[in-house]
Formats: sequence, C-alpha cells, structure tokens
Amino acid sequence: MRTIAFFFLVMCFFSCVKTEKNRKQKPNIIYILADDLGYGELGAYGQEKIRTPNLDRLSNQGMRFTQHYTGAPVCAPSRYMFLTGNHAGHAYIRGNYELGQFSDEMEGGQMPIPESTPTLAKMLKKAGYQTAMVGKWGLGMNTTTGSPLLQGFDYYYGYLDQKQAHNYYPTHLWENDEKVPLNNDYFLVHKPIQSKSSQEDFDQFKGKDYAPDRMLEKAVHFLNTTAADTPFFLYYPSPIPHVSLQVPDSLVDQYRDEFKENAYLGDKGYTAHQYPKAAYAAMITHLDSEVGKIWEVVKARGQEENTLILFSSDNGPTFAGGVDAEFFNSAAGLRGLKMDVYEGGIRIPFIAYWKGKIKPGSISNLISGHWDMYNTFAELAGQQQTAPDGISILPELLGKPQNKTHPYLYFEYPEKRGQVALRIEDWKGVKIDMKTNVDAKWELYNLETDPNEEFNLALEHPEVVAKMDSLHKIAHRHPHIREWEFIDPKFKKN
Repeated sequence: MRTIAFFFLVMCFFSCVKTEKNRKQKPNIIYILADDLGYGELGAYGQEKIRTPNLDRLSNQGMRFTQHYTGAPVCAPSRYMFLTGNHAGHAYIRGNYELGQFSDEMEGGQMPIPESTPTLAKMLKKAGYQTAMVGKWGLGMNTTTGSPLLQGFDYYYGYLDQKQAHNYYPTHLWENDEKVPLNNDYFLVHKPIQSKSSQEDFDQFKGKDYAPDRMLEKAVHFLNTTAADTPFFLYYPSPIPHVSLQVPDSLVDQYRDEFKENAYLGDKGYTAHQYPKAAYAAMITHLDSEVGKIWEVVKARGQEENTLILFSSDNGPTFAGGVDAEFFNSAAGLRGLKMDVYEGGIRIPFIAYWKGKIKPGSISNLISGHWDMYNTFAELAGQQQTAPDGISILPELLGKPQNKTHPYLYFEYPEKRGQVALRIEDWKGVKIDMKTNVDAKWELYNLETDPNEEFNLALEHPEVVAKMDSLHKIAHRHPHIREWEFIDPKFKKN
C-alpha cells in the first residue's frame, strides 16, 4: 500500500509540474493573411457561391470581427503596417514601390524595410518565440535590409517579390536568403491571348510545382518541428486569391458546372483562363483548405488550448485579371475595391480562434485594424506595447472590458491620384483625387446608417468636417520620398 501511495504521490507531483509549466508557457500565435480577399468572400461573412467550410467553422468556434481594417488598400504598405503597428500617416512604406521587372533576371522586389525598424517578429523573438514567415513577403529582397531574416524571423520560405507572386508556377521561391528552384519553366503571366484560342493557349500558364502547396508543406514542417516547450509565431501570408487565376484543374472541376462562364483572355492583365469564375472560387476554397490543414496540425500536437489562430486579409478584393467582384459580391455591398479607401477597399474579414479562451460564436463590433496586432501580441508575450498607433485587443478577444479604444482611424494612400480617409466612431471622412485637385473636399458618411457610403453628409455637418481637418493634420507626417507626398507638399506640382 505504501508503494502504491508513493507512486500516486510521484505521479501527482509530475502532473502538477507539467500543468504549471503549461500554464506559464507563452501562447503560440499563428497569423494567416489572405491576399486581396474581400470582406464578403467567406461564408461566415455572407458569401453564398464560394465554399469555405474550415474558415466558417473557425468563425463559429471563435470570434468574428465586423469592423476590422487594413492599414492600406494594397499589399506592401498593409503588410508593413501589420508588422510595425504604424498607421499610414506614420508609416515608412505607404505604397507599392516597385523595383526591378517581372523576369527572373530582373527580380528586384519592393522598397525594403530599414534594418532598425521595430517589428512584431523582433519583439516576439526577444520574448523567446521561434519565428517563421511562410508565404508572400513584398518588403525587400534577400540582399537588402528588408530580408525577413533581418526583420525578426528565424526562418522564411516563399516569394520575396510581389511581382513574382503574380505567377503561382514560378521557377523558384526563396528560403533563408537562398533561391530554391521549382520544377516550372519561366513564362510571363501578363500575356493576353487571341479570341480564337486553343487548349494549348490556356495550358501555357500551367506548371508542375504549385507554389501555395510548397509553402503549406514548409509551414506544416515548421509547426511539427518546433519544440513543444518553445512558443512559436507563424506568419503565413498566403498569395491566394491574388490574381493570376491559376489553380490545379482538379480543384477547378469542383466549380466547373456551377457558373455560367465566358473565357477570360487576359485583356485586363494576368493569365487567361477558360473558367475564370470557377478558378477564382477554387482558389479561395483552396485557401480555406490550407487553414484547415494548419488547424489540424495544431490539434494533432495537442496545442489548441495554447495557440491563438488569427485569419485576415491584406486589403479588399481586386478588380483585375478576370475576377468578377460584382458576381461574387466580394465586398459584401461595401463601396470600392482594392486601391480605394472606401470601405470595400479597407474593411476586411478578421477571425480569431483560441480554444477555451475565446467564446465560440462571438461577434465583435470593435473598431480595430492591422496596426493593433503588435500591441496585442506584445501583451500576450509579456512585452512592452510600444507600437505608436495600435492598441491591444486582447481584452476583447478574451471577453473582458476593452477599456482602450481608438479615438480615430487614419488612412492615407498616395497611389490612384492620392486619397485619405479618417474614421471617428461612426463618422467616416474621405478625400479622393488629391493629386489632381488641390481643393478636394471631404466626403462625409455615417457608417451606422450608411455602411455603403452612398449619402454624403458633409454640408449638413460642418462641425464633423472641421474635426476631420484637425485630426488629419495631427495624423499625417511627411513621407521620406517625393512620390508619396501629396498632402501639403513642399514643392510645386507640375
């Protein structure tokens, strides 16, 4: 009896030690970022034509945000703002500043992040996290200060150059600053075909190694090989569903008979496709399956109760390359698309799941955005919340009082003729065409009663417009390059 009692005493001791160890371990973080996925393109957000069962289930078992925003309506600046916690008025990168060309030998990437930039990956690494970026980067090439290895990531794999990411069958990807060849021949995706086209004309845009599949393999490997007692951060910026319309035929077949189709011949850029609607739907369903596979790995390793899984998009849905945003109601009725600071260009899906911590089926109307992730992750990791424009939304996620909220949100986009937007509670101000119209006036919308921004109330509420003007002056700082200066420029416009 004494032997048995001693055995149970020892087992109880080790069980308590293990429980205490698990309790003290910092939570793992997985942040999955879709590319050009619209607010209305998931079933959880009202989509009726595209199947997204895994993300719908993630939403049903977690929290769905209804007023979450990207920092900018295009790729590179939105990713920069996510990583740094800056809004567009303070950001070093404010547009897609392209370097190089599309060909392999002219690959040049985008404007690189300065090496000294504080990023959430650096902050988490300092806190003891194993960090990885798998997917599309777009913030500098391997030979620049923008390499992910210099921005806080222990490991990376994927596209460095956004232009290369226009092709889902590239000749190579990048792994820890080294070029990794794929079993694909080079071809230019921006090549229209003739109206009387053969099967071979469409097949020229297909390859053998589908880049998203290779990237998912690397992400799964990272999750499976990270030590169980080491917290990890996986940043997974998938290139899907950014055009080109490229997805294996076996996946297109599941939608082939569901839509009335006209072939897309590449006249609006990117690859031609015989079944553009089916291809686009299949790409989003494939993205959904990636989320499901990542989630399954977390379950299989017994890490669900200590892993926060987040899913979002970098900006609103595209208008290019054979994509029919109106057919799919991609922006859920919101005004604008990618490259617009109207709601359709900047309001994005955001789903959070953490078993046992986040209430299943909960819906958050908190006004939040990409730049809040830095401080949220900092609070999770026990680090200082130093991002200048963000707040921690951890209380909201855990169902606690969210005492700190945004007094306003600010958006600034120097491309497409210069645009700004500012949100104060339910009021949304917008200025467009500022590069061509020095006297551009504020448009004013009440998002509570007019979420689609149809009724301009600027004349009826001059006091709100005056407040927009005042906050605009506070939020904007002059950028470091002339191309992005369209607000109070210090030079004469041509």
